[in-house]
Amino acid sequence: MSEKKESKDYLLKYKQYLLFEKSLSANTIEAYIHDIEKLLQYLRKKEQDPLDVTLELLEEFLSNLHDTERIVARSQARMLSGIRSFYQYLTLEEYIKADPTLLIESPKIGMKLPEVLSIEEIDEILNAIDMSKPEGQRNRAIIETLYSCGLRVSEACNLRLSDLFFNEGFIKVEGKGSKQRLVPISENAIAEITAYMEERAEIIIKPGYEDFLFVSAKFRKNLSRVTMFHIIKELVKLTNIKKNISPHTFRHSFATHLLEGGANLRVIQSMLGHEDIGTTEIYTHIDASRLRSEIIEHHPRNKKRAVVETTD
Repeated sequence: MSEKKESKDYLLKYKQYLLFEKSLSANTIEAYIHDIEKLLQYLRKKEQDPLDVTLELLEEFLSNLHDTERIVARSQARMLSGIRSFYQYLTLEEYIKADPTLLIESPKIGMKLPEVLSIEEIDEILNAIDMSKPEGQRNRAIIETLYSCGLRVSEACNLRLSDLFFNEGFIKVEGKGSKQRLVPISENAIAEITAYMEERAEIIIKPGYEDFLFVSAKFRKNLSRVTMFHIIKELVKLTNIKKNISPHTFRHSFATHLLEGGANLRVIQSMLGHEDIGTTEIYTHIDASRLRSEIIEHHPRNKKRAVVETTD
């Protein structure tokens, strides 16, 4: 059996491992396999067997990503995560004796704080919706749900009627790795969804898609992630907001506003569906950053300096 044939065999088994044992989403699995195939392609050029790869060769591969393909540190770190997982699997299944990725250092990544909307900016986006259009009420319901519940865009796309428990004030969300969580929903979001249901009832939905909440009248099925991105981008164009806004911005805003309101970080972690508290902690940095801006703007010493600079 050739090396290329063998690599395809254990790559297929690794893909099955990610799907059935790690319960990762299709998108995550696809990203992992894409990154590993990039490594295998590099190793073939070097005439190196992936099972005999060394730490030095992996470091050379990562350096090549930066120097030749201009792949930034954040993307390198994501690729390295997939490669580590692959070699951990090969070690676990005894394809190799030792994991060559153990001593690889992750690229240094500067922390980039995500954009956050103010409540006034969220209202501005809502007010930009043309309610005379058939999709107007649906789009209001989408934005209120994204912000009220802090959903990922994929979670909003896959939200079902059977996931709504309005009497109890919760919705059931299926997040990464098919993990389910209950998230409180605001009265505003409930009201917008309830109003949207009247218009939704007039759409003849394709068989198999009847249970999805947010549907397209044109395609008669649930909205895609791309469509939701497009809806948000087009609405923001109608406002005076200059920030780079996506559906995920409402999730960031949800978490930041909760923290500013005094919510416990563990509670926010639970509502966002973060497995690691470290992921949620980015919102403490956002809060601290905004606090610093407020102090600089409003502290009397800074005001005095601004007056001096103006008179000069």
